[in-house]
Amino acid sequence: MRLALALCLMSGPVFADEQITFHTPSGNILCALSAGTNYATASCYMFQMTTQSYARPPADCEFDWGNSFSVTASGKGKMDCYSDFPFDGSGLELGYGQKISLGGITCHSAKTGMTCVNAAGHGFAIAKAKQELF
Repeated sequence: MRLALALCLMSGPVFADEQITFHTPSGNILCALSAGTNYATASCYMFQMTTQSYARPPADCEFDWGNSFSVTASGKGKMDCYSDFPFDGSGLELGYGQKISLGGITCHSAKTGMTCVNAAGHGFAIAKAKQELF
């Protein structure tokens, strides 16, 4: 249980009251779970996709679109307009079949991609071939 040990040894957060950064074994998906007194969010970024399920950016998106996904503790999953994903892949490796939770949001790594879900059952499932918001 290296993951559990690593979570216990993590030092203070950079952007939140609590924050865990992690990635899939392939390195294609980078994620962060962040939580504070009044919020929790999961954000993931994918480097490579063979298919973009949500190809059209909204009119107000002036930056990049199509690779970044998020969910809050109570909202539905969404695709994000972003200028830079703030994480570099140096966090924990979340092995296939492993889960990690913070602030009521759980992310599950699988060979088929990453799924992050809040307590209300909303979130996202992302993989090279398909991205789903729910």
